[in-house]
Amino acid sequence: MTHILAVNPNELVNRAADQLKKQSLVEPTEWAKFVKTGHHKDRRPDSQDWWYHRSAAILRTVARLGPVGTQKLRSKYGGKKNRGHKPGKFYPASGSVIRKILQQLEKAELIRQTEKGVHKGRILTPKGISLLDKIAMQILKEARQQ
Repeated sequence: MTHILAVNPNELVNRAADQLKKQSLVEPTEWAKFVKTGHHKDRRPDSQDWWYHRSAAILRTVARLGPVGTQKLRSKYGGKKNRGHKPGKFYPASGSVIRKILQQLEKAELIRQTEKGVHKGRILTPKGISLLDKIAMQILKEARQQ
C-alpha cells in the first residue's frame, strides 16, 4: 500500500475510476443524475462519470485512513456554503451518496467492515489493495519511462 502514496493522487483516482467503470464494480444509482454531492454545492456535478470518480476517491481515502465510516467521509468531502451576506458555514457532504458507494464497494469485495480497537469502519480487502497497487505500479512505470 505504500505505492499509492508515492504517486500523484489525481492520476491514481482517474485511473481507478476508469477501472471501476470498465469492470462494472460500481454503478450509478437511478437518482445520481439529479442529485447534488452535498448541501454546500449550488449545482449537480457536470461530469457524467462523477459517480466513478467519487467511488475511486473514497476507495483511496479508505486505503489511507484505515477504519473509516460514513461520518468521517462526509466531513472530508464537505465544504463551505456560500450563504450570501452571512459568513460561510461548513456543511458535510451527502451521506446517501457516500453510503451507497461504500455498499457497492463492499459488494464488489474491495472493502469490508471491521473493528480495530475502539475504531469501527471500513478497510481495504486484499482485492482492493491489489487493484490500487497495480494502478500505482503502472503510473510509476510510465513515469520512469518518460
